[in-house]
Amino acid sequence: MASCALLRGDRVVARSSNGVRTHSASVLPMIQELLAEAGIALADCDAIAYGSGPGSFTGVRTACGIAQGLGYGANLPLVPVVTLDAMALACHQRHGAADILAVLDARMGEVYWAQYRYEDGLRAVLPAALTAPAGVAPQGAVTACGNGFAAYAEAFAGQPFAAGAHADVMPHAEQIAQLARIAFAAGVSVKAADAQPLYLRNKIAYTSAERGVMNRAAAAAKAAA
Repeated sequence: MASCALLRGDRVVARSSNGVRTHSASVLPMIQELLAEAGIALADCDAIAYGSGPGSFTGVRTACGIAQGLGYGANLPLVPVVTLDAMALACHQRHGAADILAVLDARMGEVYWAQYRYEDGLRAVLPAALTAPAGVAPQGAVTACGNGFAAYAEAFAGQPFAAGAHADVMPHAEQIAQLARIAFAAGVSVKAADAQPLYLRNKIAYTSAERGVMNRAAAAAKAAA
């Protein structure tokens, strides 16, 4: 799923698109729609937030590339947001969870996961990690969320924290925007040239297809800004 959001004051308006082949082909038109509806230009924004990962290699590179292109074009700072943080916030907002375990399918028999506590804001109890499902070890009772539980249902079977897991909670631009506002107010931002995805799995080399995705996303976003 590709998503984007515009946060103005306390109001957030979001768009999402499922089943698209390339996120860059759907995200830019959605961004243009949001700006047009708000009657503003991209340069009127304070910053551009993006989901920095962890996640699929192509997905996080595309998100970073689009954000960089927009940031260059509009001369705006970027705010990277950890995707697991966004999942945890969504779990709190939808289900009232205070102690949260976010688990995202990392493919290759592994998951990305982290544990959080929401109390006057979100904080990490255990930082983002990449392990096999058997390596997921939260501290205490938690409300679990993320597609990792559906992807590895057999491996998580019998784990108390997996019972009733909200597998439909995934990273979304709405929560990324909300977390980015907090970070930006605290002075956390980077220049477009310094933006990087968050990788928990080492990547030795880009394939030609991956390089093409990265280059096209950045070029298209820069042209649209």
